[in-house]
Amino acid sequence: MKSLRSFYLVLISVFLIASTVGSTERPNIVLLFVDDLGWNCLGYRNPDLFITPNIDQLAKDGIDFQQGYVAAPVCSPSRATLLTGKHPARLKMVRHVRTDTKNGIQLIHDEQGRPSHHLLPTDPAQFPSKNWVDLEHVTYAEALNDLGYYNLFLGKWHIGEEGFHPIDQGFAQQIGTTNQGSPSSYYPDYFKTSEVFGGESEKYLTDKLTDEAVEFLDEWDREQPFMMSLWYYNVHTPNIGRKDFLPLFEGRGGFLGDPKREQLATQIMAMDESVGRVRAALKQNGMDENTVIIFTSDQGSLFEWEPYRGGKRIDTLCEGGARVPFMISWPDGFEAGVQNESVVQTTDIFPTLVELAGGNPNDYENLDGVSLLSTLANNSTLDRGEPIFGYRAYEDLYSSVREGDWKLLGYRSGKTSLYNVELDRVEQNDLAEQHPQKVAAMLRKLTEWEARMGVTQYSGFR
Repeated sequence: MKSLRSFYLVLISVFLIASTVGSTERPNIVLLFVDDLGWNCLGYRNPDLFITPNIDQLAKDGIDFQQGYVAAPVCSPSRATLLTGKHPARLKMVRHVRTDTKNGIQLIHDEQGRPSHHLLPTDPAQFPSKNWVDLEHVTYAEALNDLGYYNLFLGKWHIGEEGFHPIDQGFAQQIGTTNQGSPSSYYPDYFKTSEVFGGESEKYLTDKLTDEAVEFLDEWDREQPFMMSLWYYNVHTPNIGRKDFLPLFEGRGGFLGDPKREQLATQIMAMDESVGRVRAALKQNGMDENTVIIFTSDQGSLFEWEPYRGGKRIDTLCEGGARVPFMISWPDGFEAGVQNESVVQTTDIFPTLVELAGGNPNDYENLDGVSLLSTLANNSTLDRGEPIFGYRAYEDLYSSVREGDWKLLGYRSGKTSLYNVELDRVEQNDLAEQHPQKVAAMLRKLTEWEARMGVTQYSGFR
């Protein structure tokens, strides 16, 4: 039976690759993108602290990649990569979007007088970071639109203001999108700088977005497939959880008496309920079997959580900041209940979406990921043929190279650290001095990659 199932999975893969725009058999796609959700901030990985029955079930119903990474553990760059399939270093978006001048931020304006880049005083490289994704880059919405899909966007954007919003980047409709990188509150008024959802008086923001998502699914009656992108504001600060959930977490010892950690767990539970509601709406409308659900996060948690070192603010390129939940479910197409150990990255989502929709990723230039479709269809181990790279531009630590079980951290000051992350999950045993040849080989690959990305002038290893 197992060999027969593998045969059918291969057939499905071949069918998808050969699909044409007019096909009605291609799957719908739902992309659930969470803000600041750490790898182990889930109930099935950390049951003493977190309650996430719906995400736990999604992991059981699909393929759960245990080694999923973001290309840049930073809000805007991570989103830009998801949107375009291009590494933030290539896009020259290496920090979160800033159009203000607080704390010494310096804005660089284009010929039209728009703040196209910004400089951060504490960045040793003084790398000018883009403030939007240029319209010349093909987005997954544009690619899927060409392949016959309807694209809906809901929630947080933060990769460009008006003129560079979702509706300017290939999405047919946007709901709940503002210029803010985080809400002012998760209860009304949600946004100080926008009238979005201004008529709401009491609902929790995640519930409001979910209402819109469910309404879309309930009313969908077209023949064409759709892709729904639900990019949550949760679980970003401000740490304001659902009021009715908070008593479940108050006083838990693992939160170290920190009310912000308790609120974060409450935010996570509210986001988990949303996942359950979306899945229930798909099932109620007969869409669940032929809908691909992708679930991941833009970076690690605000806080450090065992067993990993780092988070979104401290040791960010370490596992706690760069490794994220990464799961994909498709009842009609993929095996369920699988934990896959392939090293994957959010750069891989764009080419995977294109191939799922019946297109050819090779039609798109400068993609920095690979399609996961054959890996998903066969539950195989991905051999991508080169390392994955992490990159950001805030302080001395700016780059990472993950190759096999090894991980190199690179600093602009020229320092390196080397870890075997399979044996040393907490990245405490620096092996750089014991393995100089390994360091040299990985550094060579880093500098070659930096040259391809066009960022050699900002390297710590010129």
